[in-house]
Amino acid sequence: MRFKSQQKQSEMPEVNLVPMMDVLMTILTFFIIIAMTLTTQQTVNVTLPSTSAGAIETKEPDPLIVGLNLQNQIILAEKPVSSDELGQKVQSYLTQNPKGVVILKADSKIPYEQVVKLLGTLRDMGGDRVSLAIEGN
Repeated sequence: MRFKSQQKQSEMPEVNLVPMMDVLMTILTFFIIIAMTLTTQQTVNVTLPSTSAGAIETKEPDPLIVGLNLQNQIILAEKPVSSDELGQKVQSYLTQNPKGVVILKADSKIPYEQVVKLLGTLRDMGGDRVSLAIEGN
């Protein structure tokens, strides 16, 4: 007498992907909605002032140009001046033009130490916007 085997042949397990795809779609939808809300700019309703037709445009004042030649003469308005006169002119210029710029044009053959010394002197006279002019190629 033969007994039948009590063991059934086992079936191959299957993976159901539908629940996993549902979770992934939910997460993707969440990130898309968050990204859309972060990219929109929220503005405040503000009434901006308008300009009048006759508005005055502020013009930058002409710079004060100071020269230094090979003879170590300080040139201002194409005339040699002393250090005291330069101080008076620079201070009066900066008083009249608080946003004014002082530009130093020094000869390229002058030792750099003298140029730096004059730049420092101009800065000490109250010119916080002192520049050294250079020639472009």
